[in-house]
Amino acid sequence: MNSPNPALVTERAAQRLPRVALLLLSAAYLLPGLFGRDPWKNADITAFGFMMDIARGQGHWLAPTVGGLPADGAVLPYWLGAAFIHLLGPWVGAPLAARIPFAILLGLVMMLTWYSTFHLARTEAAQPLAFAFGGEAKPIDYARAVADGALLALIASLGLLQLGHETTPELGQLFGAALFLYALAARPYRGWQSQVALMASLPIMAASGAPSIAIALGLGGLLVCRQSSYEPVRRLMLWIAAALVLAAVAATVFGAWGWRLRGYERIGSIGSLLRQLLWFLWPAWPLALWTLWRWRKHLMHRHISVPLCGALVALLACVAMGGSDRALMLALPSLAVLAAFILPTLQRSTAAAIDWFSVFFFTICALFVWVMYVAMQTGWPAKPAANVAKLAVGFVPQFSGFELVLGLLASAAWLWLVMWRTGRNRHPLWKSLALPAGGVALCWLLAMTLWLPVLDYARSYRPLVNRVAQHVPEGHCLAAPGMNVGLAAAFEYFGRYAVDAVGDEQASDCDILVLTETRDRPIEVSSGWTLVAREARPTDNDTIVAVYRRTRLGQR
Repeated sequence: MNSPNPALVTERAAQRLPRVALLLLSAAYLLPGLFGRDPWKNADITAFGFMMDIARGQGHWLAPTVGGLPADGAVLPYWLGAAFIHLLGPWVGAPLAARIPFAILLGLVMMLTWYSTFHLARTEAAQPLAFAFGGEAKPIDYARAVADGALLALIASLGLLQLGHETTPELGQLFGAALFLYALAARPYRGWQSQVALMASLPIMAASGAPSIAIALGLGGLLVCRQSSYEPVRRLMLWIAAALVLAAVAATVFGAWGWRLRGYERIGSIGSLLRQLLWFLWPAWPLALWTLWRWRKHLMHRHISVPLCGALVALLACVAMGGSDRALMLALPSLAVLAAFILPTLQRSTAAAIDWFSVFFFTICALFVWVMYVAMQTGWPAKPAANVAKLAVGFVPQFSGFELVLGLLASAAWLWLVMWRTGRNRHPLWKSLALPAGGVALCWLLAMTLWLPVLDYARSYRPLVNRVAQHVPEGHCLAAPGMNVGLAAAFEYFGRYAVDAVGDEQASDCDILVLTETRDRPIEVSSGWTLVAREARPTDNDTIVAVYRRTRLGQR
């Protein structure tokens, strides 16, 4: 505990990131993908379907269904989306209304990560060494600079890009994990605020579909608080115990226990799990490991033990659930905090390596996006244009001057950031994470503006539903035994069909039968049905939707 602190930080190095730049970077990360698209296949459209069921008042608010298929118990995020659909849907459309609260949740996760790091960096053990003749960083300035670095590390994390911008219950889980992290971090400085955050965090996680992770996180928090030298932190153990009870109650009420516990399975491949960890947690994981090494004699201090607890629980949950990326996402706020504490000890050569890697990698990615965009709009270069036409059959590019201007402004901002970082700006602590975070925001913004039409065409079920609608007018009842929840939600929303995905084809009252089959294994149907058409998504020819019409209606 009395080992020397490895951090040596001058007053000049503790300057904070300009707030206008920080807000613009956060907006460039948060807002793209929020507007101008449909709910995408699988998890996104599935969650949207349950939200629509609640918003329309068709199902029970504790047990929403899509096509008769029940939800998985993570109903709290569905309530949130349904409330915004009810309030804003008539003006902005249901898909955008459903996405707004989840964008707010992601923004809150970013804010909580910043404040968690700020409070942890204020602790005495985390403060840099004092210089013999003065000139060391002031405690508050140092804490702000480290917190800026943590936010940059979170934005730079590759695993948060897609999952963090989806409309799924996992955003509620991530918010709960970040809230728990903040509650432990802020306890010495924010008494009642940390108690409120703690009492809300674990029940939110449980009601969002992660009760087992919430319980494990609470138990880890008890261990961290028990060994703390701060008396207010040790008193937080009673509040953690109460939060654990509330989490168990929430999981029982919402029926979430079975869903999560059934997800635990054996790891299929250690190699695939390691590859997932390497890219999903990049660049936070190498910086976090380096932090643990450089601060290895201070592992029991709160600025290391608190985020380490959150990261370990999420990593163990990922392993126990067979490499679940959605469980792994819960480790990102804690890993971002750990990554930030390496910045005071980062050597100049390492910082330069990070900078040059970021410049080359993200510049190449941005150029690739621009080349593909030009090919889609003009047909040149011919080969990329032909590849797009082959992969997205039937897609017709549409030009948008607004999206082009946004892409040009983002690219110009990237060039300015590169020139700033490769100049003589070597002092701020957060400088080494400016290019990784800026590069991720750049590529995300370019993809969600220049590529958004083709991505929406490829990822949405709307083109498939439109093909089926050529044979079956909207409003019909569809018998769809075995259909997955996402596709059933797409037929209900895009086609306005009444879907029965639980009944038998013969017992159903529907006159239209829709079956999902593969090209290699068509499904045999019983007599009494006539094949009308087989349709597939333009970007997925392997999965086919077969449409049948009931015959001999007079004998029913």
